[in-house]
Amino acid sequence: MRSGAESDRSASTGSAWTGRAWLVRAAVRAFRRAHPEVGDEVCVALSGGADSLALTAAAVTEFSAVTALVVDHGLQAGSDEVARDACRAAERLGALSRGLVVVVDPDGSGPEAAARTARYAALDAAREGRPVLLAHTLDDQAETVLLGLGRGSGARSLRGMAAWDAPWGRPLLGVRATETRAVCRALDLDWWEDPHNVDPAFTRVRLRREVLPLLEDVLGGGVAEGLARTAELLRADDDELDSLATSVPVSGDGGLDVSVLEPLPTAVLTRVLRRWLLAHGCPSPTYAHLTAIAALVTDWHGQGGVAVGGTGPAEPGVAGDRGRLVARRRHGRVVLEIDRASGAGT
Repeated sequence: MRSGAESDRSASTGSAWTGRAWLVRAAVRAFRRAHPEVGDEVCVALSGGADSLALTAAAVTEFSAVTALVVDHGLQAGSDEVARDACRAAERLGALSRGLVVVVDPDGSGPEAAARTARYAALDAAREGRPVLLAHTLDDQAETVLLGLGRGSGARSLRGMAAWDAPWGRPLLGVRATETRAVCRALDLDWWEDPHNVDPAFTRVRLRREVLPLLEDVLGGGVAEGLARTAELLRADDDELDSLATSVPVSGDGGLDVSVLEPLPTAVLTRVLRRWLLAHGCPSPTYAHLTAIAALVTDWHGQGGVAVGGTGPAEPGVAGDRGRLVARRRHGRVVLEIDRASGAGT
């Protein structure tokens, strides 16, 4: 059920969906066919920008009910008016709309990361069990892969964003931003240009405006598509390696048997260790953590424990500083311990 009359919906159907604009609608249609579990009723995260407006318009034509969720981060003057304009645009297209006001707490992570965290939390709270479609394009995917390359983050980062990672759907990962603008022009939609998208203080902006154009020029074009294709190929490989890692047993007390770990290829071993650390209270295992713990298995010469950050799962009756989490090798097993002694672990 939509807020607009059926005639309102006609603006997003018919002859406007031709040429480059059709690529966006075709992408949404293909996404729905590939992921029937998404269902007939969806939400769209709408910022008022060209990408999310085009996605909203296409979603209205392909799903039976669409609700646009418009997040106002309050980070810029006039953001409330931008949010109201986005809601009105969604309703003209035939979608329901709902504005969400969030408070962004940087909390040491930087404004961009903090805004993203607040946005996803608000979308998750408002979706009421429905999936949420996000307007990330092929350009965004290419930038994500480049960032991963620069950080040396491995396949987990280079795999980029998934088209479907419930409850988040990204139907436009194969669509260039030029196509979303073609949709907006064809449907006579005025989009909002976020000033953060041209601010060189943000790494992504410099990648988009400086690095990618230079790579396209030097390599003769097709770089963004190539990076997105790399992400797709690595995602398949990474999924298979994760599946192998998931099958490795963990003892009832949470330890890992060295005799089971030793024969594993490095790519599987590090994934086993990462999954094990996450499950036992280490919030963000790093490359240094994983390689040092792997050495407890493959290069054991009596070395001390590896401090991995975190304090382990909460213990009843234990409050305050409970010490730090340390991985150690003991009697042929790798175990995690809470080390309360100052300076313990290595």
